[in-house]
Amino acid sequence: MAKITDRQMTAKPGASDKWLSEVAIWGHGSLVARITPSGERLFYFRYTNSSSERITFPIGTYSRDGSEGTMTLAEAGQRAKELAGLHKSGVRDLKEHLEAEEAARVAARDAELARIAAEQAALEEAKSRQAARKTVQHLFEHWAKVDLINRKDGGAEVRRMFEKDVLPYLGKLAVEDVKKGHITEVTDALLSRGVNRMAKMIFSLMRQMFRFAVDRDLIDHDPTSSIRKAKIGGKEVERDRVLSEEEIRTLAKLAPEAGLLPSSEAAIWIALSTCCRIGELLNARWENVDLEKANWHIPADHSKNGKAHNITLSPFAIKQFKRVRAFTTASEWCYPNVQNSGPVCSKTVTKQLGDRQRMHGQGTLSNRSANAQALLLPGGKWTPHDLRRTGATIMTALGVLPEVAERCLNHTEENKVKRIYQRHSYSKEMAEAWLALGQYLGKVVHTT
Repeated sequence: MAKITDRQMTAKPGASDKWLSEVAIWGHGSLVARITPSGERLFYFRYTNSSSERITFPIGTYSRDGSEGTMTLAEAGQRAKELAGLHKSGVRDLKEHLEAEEAARVAARDAELARIAAEQAALEEAKSRQAARKTVQHLFEHWAKVDLINRKDGGAEVRRMFEKDVLPYLGKLAVEDVKKGHITEVTDALLSRGVNRMAKMIFSLMRQMFRFAVDRDLIDHDPTSSIRKAKIGGKEVERDRVLSEEEIRTLAKLAPEAGLLPSSEAAIWIALSTCCRIGELLNARWENVDLEKANWHIPADHSKNGKAHNITLSPFAIKQFKRVRAFTTASEWCYPNVQNSGPVCSKTVTKQLGDRQRMHGQGTLSNRSANAQALLLPGGKWTPHDLRRTGATIMTALGVLPEVAERCLNHTEENKVKRIYQRHSYSKEMAEAWLALGQYLGKVVHTT
């Protein structure tokens, strides 16, 4: 059987189909070409199947140059030989075999496309989950809006502490990724600075925040739960610092040379002579201080325990308030901030006093007072709260009943029965106690 030629394939079509044929492998099939009356030029592979049926199987369309989607005569011949070789190997039902192969190929391709699509979907889902995960910064803002906002300062002090000592370490972490080690990284940094009490306080606040997250199903487990507070900076020792009479006398000599503002120096003596909390003093408004009637009213929303408190001002205390008044004449606050838009930070005086009680050899802090040892006393470091304790101690030493001294401190009665049934105001006794304290201090520091 002669070879099919390009000349034959390009001949003009006739009135009927014209068939051309050449053997691919003798006994195993032939290449067949068909030229239709309309000019189509098609290739087939003709073979005998397992049922002895003669099958003419289409394999392509002819073009002389083998343009896209067509076959040259040589390519058709090569394909016919491949199919004949397959037939010779024992595959008699070529059409079914090729269809099965194509189906398998399509299935494999579809499976691969499905796999790629599934991987892409999983990646997008993972990205979405990652984007949706709350960071510690997000958690803090949520906690601040729901819980901290109810604090007297609207959570400002807690925010200041977190922005300084917690969020730089944990802020960008997903809440669910925070582990015990992350918590101790924060507290260890504080302990290394020697601020053990602050480390305990911030640890307690972090615990509150993460328990808030557990309550709202943002996380399943509180990462602080396995940490004992007692292990953060050791056991907390209750302060019992009380200034002696000699130390009060020494303080009166040191304070004027310590580089304090007149209002800050006055705050020392107001705290000592009224037994007030320093935060209550720094938040005071002049509308609540009546120097003529010798009365300072602390509203409930300015006191630590939420109880309003009236302090009878001794002449000693009035003199100190007048010093403050002279320094802040144009403000409604006794201790206004720089912008005169509100009171100063409640820790302002505490920091000023602490800056002036650094031990010899510790040096001074950057951008802080150069009078680093100006207020050091023999009994060790003291704080505004120690002044409050000292004032109450002096009261009892002067013969004031402890119960009256407790009222002067505006402490809440711990005994529930007494709180309910003992309603005596003790206002007269309290006034006498403050006057006696003021007289004592006036004699010690040689002023009236």
